[in-house]
Amino acid sequence: MPIILAIISNQLRVGKFRKIFQVTTYLPHFISTMVMCGMIILFLSPTSGLLANVFKSVGITIPDFLSKPTSFAGVYVWSDVWQHIGWDSIIYLAALSAIDPTYYEAATMDGASRLQKIRHIELPLLLPTAMILLILRAGSLLSVGFEKVLLLQNPLNLAGSEIISTYVYKVGMVNFQYSYSTAIGLFNTVVNLIILLSVNWFSKRYTRTGLF
Repeated sequence: MPIILAIISNQLRVGKFRKIFQVTTYLPHFISTMVMCGMIILFLSPTSGLLANVFKSVGITIPDFLSKPTSFAGVYVWSDVWQHIGWDSIIYLAALSAIDPTYYEAATMDGASRLQKIRHIELPLLLPTAMILLILRAGSLLSVGFEKVLLLQNPLNLAGSEIISTYVYKVGMVNFQYSYSTAIGLFNTVVNLIILLSVNWFSKRYTRTGLF
């Protein structure tokens, strides 16, 4: 998603509109986790939320998404995408700005369209950057945002919202089983390390890009 946003932003030719577009997508990143969770709860409230009021105006009643375990993952992921997609696209915009202009000039002389330039120039040159970022994030794949999940959790969605971090917190800080919670945390770290090494090996083998 950040790659797509970076390419779209790079294609905007009007400087003022491009700056407004970029600033608008960057701003949600600076919203604190607590405020973001409050916004999600208010927005998705089935009685007084903005989404509920919009659908009520056309005679449709929406379910309580935060009380359904099957809906929690979607709410978490898409709210996280909206909040961070603009900020995450900055590194790709920097990579796009570093592409040699002669590539574009040669493609234009060969009659390449915008889509062809994106497909044959920008995407291949963005691949190493994308793989490095993927490797960096692979090491925390199981460490999903603890604060956001904990603030959005409730007894109704617990079956779909419980993650390792919140479980360790409850076992250690609520039930005072410190040794058990430490063992779970160590297991989580080992699995993250294995995932990191696996992704790095895969990247070096197939894209010749790796951290080590």
